[in-house]
Amino acid sequence: MPKSYAIYTLRAQIRDIKPPVWRRIQVDGNITLRKLHHILQAAFGWTDSHLHDFEIDGRTYAMGDNDNMLDLFAEDPEMMDDRKARLHQLAYPGNRFLYRYDFGDDWYHDIQVEEVARTDHEPYSEAWIVAGERACPPEDNGGTHGYTEMLRVLSHEPNSDEAQELRTWAGDNFDAELFDRRAANATLLRMAWNTWCKK
Repeated sequence: MPKSYAIYTLRAQIRDIKPPVWRRIQVDGNITLRKLHHILQAAFGWTDSHLHDFEIDGRTYAMGDNDNMLDLFAEDPEMMDDRKARLHQLAYPGNRFLYRYDFGDDWYHDIQVEEVARTDHEPYSEAWIVAGERACPPEDNGGTHGYTEMLRVLSHEPNSDEAQELRTWAGDNFDAELFDRRAANATLLRMAWNTWCKK
């Protein structure tokens, strides 16, 4: 009997940004939550410069190998290491869970399991972005409130000194409406081919 694999279709959206910034991603159900973290980083365009955690069905899964998280693990004995938790063991069709990135800016990503499909073909890659809209916000800009203010300034005061500072911060080529799915998928393929982030 051939081996069967679970392919999860996830829709991830950054909370409290309008119009929404979102990605639809197909992933191998056997990946760890740590691997899912790296996939989400690549799919959105984050730089993996900050702490993260997941909350699934009331339980937190976090970075058990990071010294900055040790106090949180000591305070909450129920907290689990995200390197030891696999997606297929925790998530199911219709399930919604939370991915938080950067405990200062608090970028909350609402994730919904849209579908779980079975296949006899081993996934050639651990993830693939099917669709998505809008650019990832720049890092360290003050979370959703800071990003909303940044977009307001760039739109309504494009020639101001503040707008110039923001363009310097975000990059002169930053376009909030642009999402390059091909480039994001190329990053995911490189991750798979080079076996990055196997822990």
